[in-house]
Amino acid sequence: MSRKTTRLEDIARLAGVSIATASRALNDSPAVNDRTKQTIWKLAKEHDYPFRRHMPAGPIGAQGTIALVVPRPQGREGRLSDPFFLELLAGVGEAARERGCDLLMSHISPANYDELSAALNTSRADGVIFLGQSSLHSAFNRLVDADHRFVVWGAELPDQDYCSIGSDNISGGRRATLHLARLGRKRIVFLGDLDPPEAMQRHRGYLDALSQSGLDVDAALIVPAHFEVESAEAAVDALIRRGLDFDGVVAASDQIALGAVRALLHAGVEVPGQVSVIGFDNVPFSRYSRPALSTIAQDTMKAGRLMVSKLLDHGGAAAGRSERVPTELIVRETCGG
Repeated sequence: MSRKTTRLEDIARLAGVSIATASRALNDSPAVNDRTKQTIWKLAKEHDYPFRRHMPAGPIGAQGTIALVVPRPQGREGRLSDPFFLELLAGVGEAARERGCDLLMSHISPANYDELSAALNTSRADGVIFLGQSSLHSAFNRLVDADHRFVVWGAELPDQDYCSIGSDNISGGRRATLHLARLGRKRIVFLGDLDPPEAMQRHRGYLDALSQSGLDVDAALIVPAHFEVESAEAAVDALIRRGLDFDGVVAASDQIALGAVRALLHAGVEVPGQVSVIGFDNVPFSRYSRPALSTIAQDTMKAGRLMVSKLLDHGGAAAGRSERVPTELIVRETCGG
């Protein structure tokens, strides 16, 4: 049969079912069993039936579909190759699979309220997980009044009306800094951007730890660096060339920490002999770098389960109560002790 002559009646006849059953199967109706659906979809494809307008958001038999949307980044680049992004994606993917749901990765990268709303309202998925807040906190607060079928990975911020899942960044930044202070480090650099909400909270933990340890805050030791190796390496190179005295680095991410280590070793500075370094994320390469990177681990598997559960079981942003995932100090070679 050609595409011009293939009708719904033809598909039903070939499958040995009624026209109504064929129609329901093409629309992934729960009234039709999975075996029959698969037979009818296969016939429709083989005979060039124009069925794509009937296609469900995910493969036949899925319990639901979750769309993943990455807002335009603030600090992190938001690339699929970002090691922490991949870890977080794996956590969401495993949780979705446990629930029999498919994941739909969106190509869009919203940067304002209208684009967030479009991402939510034009999706055929059951709900959306936004991987990152960027600078869209106010837009998310506005969005929850219009549609609550979403959850956000990110920090918990003042006056927040939507549900977010994220790590305890303040505690993580505090633990990293306290560890270096207990090792006797007194001139500790904070390396990372302060604009992204999560990095801002890690910096707050750093300041808390300095106060708790009786160490002075030196503005010269708070050094901007993007969430990438090259940016951090250049920033630490500049510190070394200026002759700034420091003996510890708390980095806002593992990529930033790795850049710091590269710069220090290139300059002949011993790590951790002269300068101790600790990152944040515990991505896979952190344990295999040389020296192996000390870091603050985020539980991405638990985070994925929480986001999927909030979306499917509690109505998404309407669930209201945000939750923080605990962080863990992982001591390896770059900070010793």
